[in-house]
Amino acid sequence: MKKILLCVLMAGVMSSCSIMMTSYGVSLNSVESPSNSKVKYGETQVVMIEQDGLSKYKFEDDYIEIFWYVGTKEFNFELTNKSNYTIKLNWDDMAYVDLNGKTSRVMHSGVKYIDRNNSQPASVLPKNASMTDILLPTDNIYFSENYGWQSSRLFRYYNSNTEAQLSTDIGKTVRIIFPIVIQDVVNEYIFEFKIDSITVK
Repeated sequence: MKKILLCVLMAGVMSSCSIMMTSYGVSLNSVESPSNSKVKYGETQVVMIEQDGLSKYKFEDDYIEIFWYVGTKEFNFELTNKSNYTIKLNWDDMAYVDLNGKTSRVMHSGVKYIDRNNSQPASVLPKNASMTDILLPTDNIYFSENYGWQSSRLFRYYNSNTEAQLSTDIGKTVRIIFPIVIQDVVNEYIFEFKIDSITVK
């Protein structure tokens, strides 16, 4: 009897989990390049690339090339320094703007969750070099008595696949403020990502 009851409970849990499985189609909608007149950035372009079954988005100008992939909890990127100068990423100056317009600090790989609000050393990228990293909103980090330090999803779960609910977030955008220091000049890039689709299974 206990075994049957356990199976029923597990089936209920699995059933509820399947209802809660929400996946998002997110694209790089636009990029606001620095307006600093001292630097000529040349032609800019955003291109979508299918790679290893993932939709990645590439932005490129005369100074940087960056690939973005939006994960469940973080933004993954690969940055290449195309310039003839060393560039710096000042993590303390970066920010994430969520669907509701709320701004949050960000952290990257190598930073412990417990240290999320501490100052983070800048990343230095020599000319023609590349780096791979992640970007995670610190407001999404929390401590659970049962599981320790955790990170919540970038976007919320849905309970059902009703058109009224899904349309709430479809078309909304989030932004990443991404300043890069070139020759001691702060050049601010703003990457805007848009929710194109939501699937609930």
